[in-house]
Amino acid sequence: MARKVTECYQLKVVLKDIRPMVWRRVHVPVDIHLDDLHLVLQAAFSWTNSHLHSFNFDDQVYSSSYEPGDLTELNMLDDRGIPLSSLVNTPGQTFRYTYDFGDDWQHIVTLEKQITGDFFRKYPLCSEGMRAAPPEDCGGPPGFAQLRRIMKNPAHPEYQSYYEWIGYPYFPDLCDIAWFDRRLSKLRKEAKLQRSL
Repeated sequence: MARKVTECYQLKVVLKDIRPMVWRRVHVPVDIHLDDLHLVLQAAFSWTNSHLHSFNFDDQVYSSSYEPGDLTELNMLDDRGIPLSSLVNTPGQTFRYTYDFGDDWQHIVTLEKQITGDFFRKYPLCSEGMRAAPPEDCGGPPGFAQLRRIMKNPAHPEYQSYYEWIGYPYFPDLCDIAWFDRRLSKLRKEAKLQRSL
């Protein structure tokens, strides 16, 4: 009996307007739905799924509905059940993922290539990345730049108040992808997803 393998997209996801660069590389099934891809990206960047999000493909915008009619008001389509492969299928294609319309975290997602997954690995997965993502609600790219400066200097007069606000040790130059599976599992449960990724 032949082993089942997963056809995957290798995506590079770069957080815009951040220097030094913050990015992740993720492998997802080609037919992953956009609402599931949202959770994968939340896990890869250690976000908490506490805010609205959207996917932009040229002039078409997708999101998840939280209240009846809200997507109509925002001129967006429902991202639930939309396979990524129906919108992106050529290496080099890009689209935008936005999280938290207040802080406006914009991610540029590039389809690097399509690969045949390893039978012994679980997908989706986050294979590599650089630097810690910004903590929630830190004020967008300008607020994050200030936070980085303060958190890299324990002698800074605001270091302790920022440390207490974040609520956990924060190391801006550390990318901890080892926690990806746990974060994704937690987000699945919180979103009450019945399907597996």
